[in-house]
Amino acid sequence: MESGVVGTIEIGGNDGGKRGDVVNNPKNQDNLLALGIDFGTSGARAIAIDSAGQIAAAVRATDVDGLSTRSAIAWQAQLTALFDQLPLAIRRCLRAIAINGTSSTVVLCDRVGQILDQPLRYDDDRGRDQLAQIQAIAPRDHVTHSATSSLAKLLWWRSSRYGGFWPDRNPPWLLHQADWLAAQLHGHWGITDYHNGLKLGGDPTTQTYPDWLMALDVASSLPRLCEPGEPIAPILSEIAARWDLPADCWVYAGTTDSIAAFLASGAIAPGQAVTSLGSTLALKLLSDRPVSDGPSGIYSHYLGRSLLRRLRGLPTVLESDGQEASQPQRSQPQQSQSGQAQSGQAQPGQARGDRPIAAGWLVGGASNAGGRVLRDFFTDHELRSLSAKIDPTQASPLDYYPLLAPGERFPICDPQLPPRMEPRPADRATFLHGLLESLARIEAQGYRLLQERGATAPTVVLTAGGGAQNPVFDRATCPVRCGQLPKPRRPMARRGWPWRVGWRDRIYRITRITPLIPRRCCHTNFDYQCYKSCTKTLVRPGS
Repeated sequence: MESGVVGTIEIGGNDGGKRGDVVNNPKNQDNLLALGIDFGTSGARAIAIDSAGQIAAAVRATDVDGLSTRSAIAWQAQLTALFDQLPLAIRRCLRAIAINGTSSTVVLCDRVGQILDQPLRYDDDRGRDQLAQIQAIAPRDHVTHSATSSLAKLLWWRSSRYGGFWPDRNPPWLLHQADWLAAQLHGHWGITDYHNGLKLGGDPTTQTYPDWLMALDVASSLPRLCEPGEPIAPILSEIAARWDLPADCWVYAGTTDSIAAFLASGAIAPGQAVTSLGSTLALKLLSDRPVSDGPSGIYSHYLGRSLLRRLRGLPTVLESDGQEASQPQRSQPQQSQSGQAQSGQAQPGQARGDRPIAAGWLVGGASNAGGRVLRDFFTDHELRSLSAKIDPTQASPLDYYPLLAPGERFPICDPQLPPRMEPRPADRATFLHGLLESLARIEAQGYRLLQERGATAPTVVLTAGGGAQNPVFDRATCPVRCGQLPKPRRPMARRGWPWRVGWRDRIYRITRITPLIPRRCCHTNFDYQCYKSCTKTLVRPGS
């Protein structure tokens, strides 16, 4: 195993008591698996799953050197460690692979993928000097109007590395973490999904770049946009030989880490939301209309009809807008001589007798506050032991805005916003209580802001990420003041919650390992008005 990478493995996984023995059952002919790979800020995880959602194996590669988003070499080492740990029987059954990575973590590479400079992290704001140029050409409130956007980083490289003159011969590629890693497997450079491509300036509805961006000399370095879950290419023959993978294993376009968490939740209706409390705090709310507000750090990701169709477990056919289903060409659904889909299949743009599926928008933002602030003060053991000493029904008097350095993206977009973590009590449990409740305030403020700016009102809020397992944060946004808190409707055990990828005539589930917990509320079913009532005392005016 590569230096600096520690690996762990589970055979069969933990999916709430159901063991994934599909590979080990010789009588099971449907022993084809999909592999979902999640690259985060502290390491990488992968899970192999069958078409019924049974987990066959789960592995992880922990970055012990703290280089997971700072070094492409570390990414390669983690990807290698994941495949090394997968049992041979699992690898031989893989037919689909997809990767998600941190949004706006980008690399500059040559036309064959060789890294030309160190990656720039998702929170790297050195592109702030390029904002004036972006503001002069991009529409108002465009998502690229941020010092941490992928486009700002590309223009920073143009200025710092090339002296303001982009090379016209063999120009480099600007790729996101998920793009570059996936290309290691399929060998086709210069491809991204429209979720990662949003902060680069891509238009997800047309899967093209706007004229104002194509007029720049850096346009030659923009990767082609495709839909998340779209098949890219079969795995490289040398990769297949190295790990004994099937030659017909396909690599699919990925997405960002927080969107993967949302898609994994099963949320498919407007008003459903997911809070990802990992290293940062990210909010995603499914809305029937897009919202963009640069001063508040709000932007919208697009969910196309064919993607939503797969999320709902429906057959993927030609959509009414003419876009083809995201599956390999050789496996299109059979059609009758009249050209219509055969009985049992959905008609274009329609879901088996239901009304046509409309495209949706994931409205949200990401705060620089989050789990990495907690990790800066507490070990994992301390977080567990100190949380047990906190009474989550009692509000903390501490008014923090927990940041490790000046600068915030959402719900306040201010690159100079200072951290606020004083006064610091001597009792560490009290300090932790104040930090957790402050994160909960930021979450509540974020959802309130999304609705005020025009997004669909939240009806269900789920929590994903490592922080989802903390009972204090889980209850902080809805203290026990009005009645009995219900128990979570889903198991809290760690498992893979799938986001779907269409493959042939099946719905194969590409997964992200994350716990998902319904946000607790005083009502048996989540009630947003109650949620606002219970959180209004936690959201200080003007905060």
